[in-house]
Amino acid sequence: MSNFKVYQDYCLDATLVSNVFIDNYMGDANDAQIKIYLYLLRVLCAHKSCSISDLADQFNYTEKDVTRALKYWEKNGLLALEYDQSKTLTGVRLLDIEMPEEDQRTNNNTVTLAPIVQLPLRTEQNPVTVSEPDNAPRSSASVKSSYTADDVRAFRDTEGFDEFIFVIEQYLGKTLSPSDIKTLMYIEDELGFSTDLIYYLFEYCVTKGKKDLRYIEKVALGWFEEGIKTPKEASLSTHKYDKEVYEIMKLLGKNSNPTKTESEFIDRWRGEYGYGMDVIAEACKRTVMATDNHRFSYADRILSSWHDSGVHHKADIDSIDETFAKRKAASAKSNVPQYKKFSHGESSSNSDLEKELLSN
Repeated sequence: MSNFKVYQDYCLDATLVSNVFIDNYMGDANDAQIKIYLYLLRVLCAHKSCSISDLADQFNYTEKDVTRALKYWEKNGLLALEYDQSKTLTGVRLLDIEMPEEDQRTNNNTVTLAPIVQLPLRTEQNPVTVSEPDNAPRSSASVKSSYTADDVRAFRDTEGFDEFIFVIEQYLGKTLSPSDIKTLMYIEDELGFSTDLIYYLFEYCVTKGKKDLRYIEKVALGWFEEGIKTPKEASLSTHKYDKEVYEIMKLLGKNSNPTKTESEFIDRWRGEYGYGMDVIAEACKRTVMATDNHRFSYADRILSSWHDSGVHHKADIDSIDETFAKRKAASAKSNVPQYKKFSHGESSSNSDLEKELLSN
């Protein structure tokens, strides 16, 4: 009989996962660690690059969740993390998966993940420091499952509970379930968050469009590992990973992390004044054109003046500029001597506008 050829008319879109990983490593890993590792394999097979923020967005994790997962697999010898001189993560190299020594005695057929290929990561604008926490709290799931109905009732009976829950429900826009209450108990008891810090936690997450309790809990865990105790410390920390903050710093000609005073300026512009990046960027642009010194103070005076003048959107600035120009022209005309009334009027520059705004 003649031989026949076996072939296919489709391309199998699949990701190869080592049986050694499934048999010996997957069981001890949590959901985040498994998902991150499998997604790295997926990216590798597709010959793509990714970043910390890409991985976080893919699974609705925080960047801290991603870095913890990467460190976990590095510690277990499944990958190697590569950094540049500024300690920015630049690459993840997937390593051969070796069967644990105790299992090699009973199975000599070691399955490896080959070849060893470097998975490049796009350089992050905001470097993520990867660290291993020394005082990690107990597992959230194990702690929350240990809370009894009596524990929940005792928590509800604490002074100020009704007000506390009311505030949280306002942030989330929903009534808290018993499971949600246990999450709050975990954040307060296990992570040691004060009421003010919990309020700031929810405010921060909600302003980012994140109302999922699982996401909020992960942010809380990240703050715990950083040793954050107060809302002010949390504010300074979150700015490290806030792309808008880095954009504002760049617009004002700064390439460093914001100082405490600079962070307070930015908080006021975005929080108290409620300005979006378009208005803040316009103020920064005018600041850079006007001065090389004390730019945060200068930009703050511009934004404060606009806030006092009722500016809410970038379109309102044009109206303010036009009103100022007309007033300036009328004032100049009334002060011109009689013999100069028929001379050409002087046009107002942006510099004149800023000077008057800042003098008010």
